Amino acid sequence: MATYQFRVEVQPRYLAEQSEPQEHLYTFAYTITITNTGQTTSQLISRHWVITDAAGGIEEVNGLGVVGQQPLLKPGESFQYTSGCRLRTPSGTMEGNYFFVAEDGERFEVEIPAFQLSDGGARILH
Repeated sequence: MATYQFRVEVQPRYLAEQSEPQEHLYTFAYTITITNTGQTTSQLISRHWVITDAAGGIEEVNGLGVVGQQPLLKPGESFQYTSGCRLRTPSGTMEGNYFFVAEDGERFEVEIPAFQLSDGGARILH
């Protein structure tokens, strides 16, 4: 087992009731579960997202924590949250990373796997 290791699982979905296709606004939600599969308690400090729409438009988002929190996760613990984004096209992708600091002071990043957003249904890209 690695000392600093996390599993990130994503469940994206299209929110038709919050979208306005006639205005070129498509709303998506995603639920993320972050699990500490390593051996060291670590705190999620910040996030970096790269959001790409179907027209090739790219938006980068950086911020502290997730949904206003900076969870501290012991080995085996998970944290789940739901957030969302809006695109100007009916599909796109998201990917990024989380920045963590372990209780021993080690700093490291964890990849957020790329996933697809689509008004026809969202899916993980592997």
